[in-house]
Amino acid sequence: MGLTLIEKGGARPKRNPRIALVLAGGAVSGGAFKIGGLKALDDFLVGRKITELDCYVGLSAGAILATSLASGITPAEMIRVLEGRSARIDQLRPIDFYNPNLSEFISRPAQFGYELATYLPSLATDFARALPGLPQAMAPALRRLLAAPSYTRFEAAVMDLLAHVSPKRGVPAPTNHIPSGFFDNQSLARWVAHALERSGMPDDFRDFARASRRQLYITACDLDTAERVVFGADENWEVPISQAVAASSALPIFYKPARIRGVDYVDGGVRHTASIDIAIEKGADLIICYNPFRPFLNRRDVSAGVARRPTLATDPETERRSLSGNYLSDRGLKTVVNQTFRTLLHSRLELGVQRYVSDSSFRGDIVLLEPRETDARFFDLNPLAFWKRSEALAHGFASVQSTILQNFDRLSALLSRYGLQLDAQRAGHGSRRPRRIGISLASRPRRARSQLRIVGAKPR
Repeated sequence: MGLTLIEKGGARPKRNPRIALVLAGGAVSGGAFKIGGLKALDDFLVGRKITELDCYVGLSAGAILATSLASGITPAEMIRVLEGRSARIDQLRPIDFYNPNLSEFISRPAQFGYELATYLPSLATDFARALPGLPQAMAPALRRLLAAPSYTRFEAAVMDLLAHVSPKRGVPAPTNHIPSGFFDNQSLARWVAHALERSGMPDDFRDFARASRRQLYITACDLDTAERVVFGADENWEVPISQAVAASSALPIFYKPARIRGVDYVDGGVRHTASIDIAIEKGADLIICYNPFRPFLNRRDVSAGVARRPTLATDPETERRSLSGNYLSDRGLKTVVNQTFRTLLHSRLELGVQRYVSDSSFRGDIVLLEPRETDARFFDLNPLAFWKRSEALAHGFASVQSTILQNFDRLSALLSRYGLQLDAQRAGHGSRRPRRIGISLASRPRRARSQLRIVGAKPR
């Protein structure tokens, strides 16, 4: 696991600190990866747990998790929900994610057929009406062409002809009638609404804040203005929480835009990779951010012209020795798109990190968790594959557990300044119960080294 610590808060314990959890997107496998990682982190926490923080900020898949955590649903319970073993919340089913956008797949082709059928008769009518005036309209261009023939004057005459006989209506464009997305995520919104109801929490931001005594913020992107929209009790609160989740998770192309009260929304990750700035604006002193999407480092032997990529082996020494494939582009379009989007998302996050480091008004600390850049196993997981959730859960759990153990002293010292206590022995006891939480320790990396990066002023 990659771990970045932005340390600007100093070494002294904070009085009444505000702690925020910021969860980026990640689609299906990224969401499951975060659940596994949050379970590992929660195992280490003593006293104050991951569901007892002050502020939760989420976008896309992170919006679902942020809402669940703020509602008091633990990561262990989320795992049971995914596996259909929860007595509290209904199972998340494939149909909740892959609900076909049937209305548009039926209505849009039908509309195109109607426009095309009515266009052909109008074409003949417009042509017949244009014929009587054709000689007069063409006369000037023809005289110039006959006086001094050239391609330019011939082209001008043809354009005059087309302008005169062309129909008044434009040709129906097939591209305007392609459905705006393959699936409709209103089924996901209904699941969120039902989960809130089963948890005894209101589907309203203001009522939720009063009932939970926690801040919940969900971000989305207004498709027509390309602006970020923040939903929350002191922000845009009129939209129900479940609909805000639908707006935030409307991944372009995969889902159609979520139209809510006359506004079309798309995935919050379109505008921001992780909305750490919201947590800062709302007064957070410590921010724990979990971002599951990171570009893959495909090491290449330049002298030999061969790309070297770690295999799916879990031992890092084996990863360095093994060769598996060449350039990423050799693996086809899916891999190219995967790497490109991960790079775009991560580069924006890196720019944000540098901004927080140089922001003199922010005097807190940020803990950023991400996959290792050489994590071939997670990179190879299809982000939209619901059937890969168990593998992503296990890998997220093992990665975060290993990272915390390897950086225990440093991380424990930082978190303790904010009243969060880590207990390695208790976490070890929890990790010996994999079957109860649906995680197999067979997938745990052996001696996998985390990537620790310290940014900002070190505490004195």
